[in-house]
Amino acid sequence: MGGAEPGVRPEPGCGTGPQELTVAEAVAVQDRLRPRADLVGPGPRRPATVAGLDVAYAEGGDLLAAAVTVLDAANLEVVDRAVSVGRPAFGYVPGLFAFRELPALLAALDRLTTRPELLVCDGHGLAHPRRFGLACHLGVVTGLPAIGVGKTPLVGEWTGPGPRRGDGAPLVDGGEVVGRVLRTRDGVKPVFVSVGHRMSLDNAVDQVLALTPRYRLPETTRTADRLCRDTLATATATDQAGAGRAGEHRRPGHPASHRRHGG
Repeated sequence: MGGAEPGVRPEPGCGTGPQELTVAEAVAVQDRLRPRADLVGPGPRRPATVAGLDVAYAEGGDLLAAAVTVLDAANLEVVDRAVSVGRPAFGYVPGLFAFRELPALLAALDRLTTRPELLVCDGHGLAHPRRFGLACHLGVVTGLPAIGVGKTPLVGEWTGPGPRRGDGAPLVDGGEVVGRVLRTRDGVKPVFVSVGHRMSLDNAVDQVLALTPRYRLPETTRTADRLCRDTLATATATDQAGAGRAGEHRRPGHPASHRRHGG
């Protein structure tokens, strides 16, 4: 699958490549792309395939593994998966996490053989300080419908929701509804759902409930989380083994070189 429409790559200057950006430049990219996000939808109400996206970081933060799992929406079985290992593409700056992860996530998406009809990001979309979180950014640059499902809020206040599965409450920031606080399991803490691109909030909530038949988090997130963690563990072990071999062959008094890894 291509990163956007089949055979089409995301356009340059969208924060999707390895180019060096300053914080001001990254914010400018968000400001430029934000009007392109379709926050109305309604989006696919019965998608055949749904993808989960997640990223795991090595201790120290200098290595990451991005994973995409595609699930059959009818039975929530994984039908396709892909990974990408590399270095964070941007510094650790709150509100700009998308720039760290987008290149690796897009590389993983590009390796899929099944085109998902909906992207479910482990993060936020509209519920973001500049109203352009990872789900918005990823949706805009790929052209695919996308939503964010966060474990914790990035912005906003709320009252409720009720204690039962399916209960929800508006997530409000600066007087604007930016998402919904959704209870996916009775008596279990809620998740934070927001629109990314080409989806309505009501439809996003319906999709999240369909993806959480047994657990608090969507099956898309759970499967992508396992895959990126397993991939990172393998990559870290390989990295450490390589460093050990380099040390064995190093002459006394010569420090080990710092090695770069592609994704």
